[in-house]
Amino acid sequence: MEGLQIHGEILETPIHACCDVTKSTGRFDYLGFFSSMDSIFTRLLTLSTCITRRFIRFIEDLVLQDVNRRSEDWVTISSEQHPRSSTQRIYKSVLEECSSSSNSFVADTICGRRTLDHRRRLFVNTSSEVIETNYRHQDIPSIFQWSMLPLFGVQLAWRLALASWRCPFYYIRCAQVRVRRITSRLRKTLRGSSDDIGWLQRTPGMVPVEDGTARFLELLEAIRNGDHTLDNSFVYLLIPGLFSNLGPLYFVATKRFFSKKGLACHIAKIHSEASVEHNAWELKQYIEELYWGSGKRVLLLGHSKGGVDAAAALSIYWCDLKGKVAGLALVQSPYGGTPIASDILREGQIADKETRKITELILCKLIKGGDIRALEDLTYDKRKEFIMSHKLPEEIPIISFHSEASVAPGVLATMTHIAHAELPWLPLPNFGNEESDNLVQAGRQVPVVIPLSAAMAVSALHLQLRYGEKSDGVVTCRDAEVPGSVVVRPNRKLDHAWMVYASSKKNPTEADACEMCEALLSMLVQLGKEKQQQKELGSSSSKFAL
Repeated sequence: MEGLQIHGEILETPIHACCDVTKSTGRFDYLGFFSSMDSIFTRLLTLSTCITRRFIRFIEDLVLQDVNRRSEDWVTISSEQHPRSSTQRIYKSVLEECSSSSNSFVADTICGRRTLDHRRRLFVNTSSEVIETNYRHQDIPSIFQWSMLPLFGVQLAWRLALASWRCPFYYIRCAQVRVRRITSRLRKTLRGSSDDIGWLQRTPGMVPVEDGTARFLELLEAIRNGDHTLDNSFVYLLIPGLFSNLGPLYFVATKRFFSKKGLACHIAKIHSEASVEHNAWELKQYIEELYWGSGKRVLLLGHSKGGVDAAAALSIYWCDLKGKVAGLALVQSPYGGTPIASDILREGQIADKETRKITELILCKLIKGGDIRALEDLTYDKRKEFIMSHKLPEEIPIISFHSEASVAPGVLATMTHIAHAELPWLPLPNFGNEESDNLVQAGRQVPVVIPLSAAMAVSALHLQLRYGEKSDGVVTCRDAEVPGSVVVRPNRKLDHAWMVYASSKKNPTEADACEMCEALLSMLVQLGKEKQQQKELGSSSSKFAL
């Protein structure tokens, strides 16, 4: 940009105005070009207006010089005839003052304009000839003003054309932003959890797992043959998962199975729909209560979110729980996260806000005391954040158990027994003995069954078709494997609810959920003994080395 100086005024002329039209991207910016052209026309108009104003002032000075010469002669002749000499002397002094100032081209503008007005008023009061002369020369500026009309018209037309160009470009840009936003949401929705499933195995620095399926099957077979190795030297704590409060029979059969064998077994009384950190604190207090009440170490078996809650308790409060917990078995637990929770609560996908509102309505309103964080803590983002911040202790054995749900058509007819409904009092006959009382009481209870296995089969089929991953209907197999744990991968097709609820179809030739839980805890005891022996051998070898 260069400057042009005209009588003390600096006018900027855009020498390189068009150089900024093209940006570093190499594409032609139409709006930038039109803005530069508009700036060029504005500065041309300013320059032409300044030249016109200067030219008009020059013409006025020439005319006023001629008027001064004529006025002096006229004043001399009329002074003898008109008695108003005071007014004429004032007029003559003003004329002389203005005549001397008109010889200078660069006179003060404000003073010149005030003097010109004064002259005109005196011309009107003194003589019609001066008035006619002034009015005759007053038409000169209007000529130049009328000559500027085409330029004003060009500028107006250009601005209208520029506005007509800007409007469609603005709407086009708005449409592009909207299309990109919709495309991004659609892409994120279709992509889903494809990049998150199995992130534990892909993360560098994670401890590899060990396969313990063969050992588990041997223990399970021995248990079915009557070889029970669990003793009463531990307290066994079963930790339920999400929505366990809605099913009164959650883990009830397993607890009854252990109690019949004389084992101290408890079901943790926690709110399964609470957040992971809240339940971790509750479990920490529960474990300490059991330990100080019995003096025995506690073996933990958590199902689904219960396993995640138990792992969080050990990760956060291991300093308080060290020496009080003997081992942890995670059964079908989404330790790395679950695509079900992530696909529901993922931000930036289509209808994400509406889906979240519906989920909050179900968890917080329909389920009494529920918390949206209970499901949010099972998403991949939350699990990554938690696992990277809290590591599991290496002193205790950990088992990861996961399975694959069946998607065969026969599963659709399978019903799951989740609760009992008691009928109102009926006048049934009572024979006075305990056995008849039990029969009467059983006759008043009606089993509540739902097609839970069918729902798990549909969900497992969905995850298999969308992501190509094997799952139990809720948790994929890769996300259930805890780094550094012993992994159990049974060959049977077991859905997510099979381990805690009784099915209406039972095969006496196959192990049930209670026997599998016993096999897992027996394996956990053996792994704990092996870790203790390795620790003692390591300490003894260090002593011999010293």
